[in-house]
Amino acid sequence: MFPAPDPALDDLPLTDRMRRWCVGRAWWWRLPLFVVLASQVLKPLREQGDWTLFSGIIFGAHEFGHLFFAIGGEWLGVAGGSLMQILVPIGALALVWKSRDWFGVAVVGLFLATSFAELSWYVADARTEMLDLVSFSPEGGIHDWNYLLGEAGLLKSDLRIARLLRFIAWVLLIASSLLTARLCLWMATEKPTPAASPAPERPSRSRPPY
Repeated sequence: MFPAPDPALDDLPLTDRMRRWCVGRAWWWRLPLFVVLASQVLKPLREQGDWTLFSGIIFGAHEFGHLFFAIGGEWLGVAGGSLMQILVPIGALALVWKSRDWFGVAVVGLFLATSFAELSWYVADARTEMLDLVSFSPEGGIHDWNYLLGEAGLLKSDLRIARLLRFIAWVLLIASSLLTARLCLWMATEKPTPAASPAPERPSRSRPPY
């Protein structure tokens, strides 16, 4: 269950809302956690085939996407795998954004970056079809992006599209890293504003009896 956002902060600029969220939160465990997760994104950005902490979820989302979108016909069923592996982290990003968990936004940004990075290798393989395919069909699987780009007449653009996907992954990684650095700085430096205490009552002078 996500904590309910404070509606009193909704009228503030986004930066101020983030700064107030950081007050009283610990940076010392969030920063190393982010570094570990960010290192997972670098694996598929550097080399195809490296397994990451996000890969299992991405693979499951991809295969489920084929089943989910199969009702839309063959083309959408094939495209649904790649579409779902992007939609799942986007949906997670929407949830944490709604909950105003700004560190969670940065972490899910890494999840989305990893999904784009892994997808870029699949697209780049469209013409060569060198990757080992996983299929639950008894007839064997087809190469999603060989089929999709072939149908669209864009098969020769596979490497260009793959570079675009990898560029998006880099942008997400850098943006998430900058956001985390800023959040951790605020966590380390921002102090809660003490509530204004009521002024002490002045002792009343007793009037002498007449």
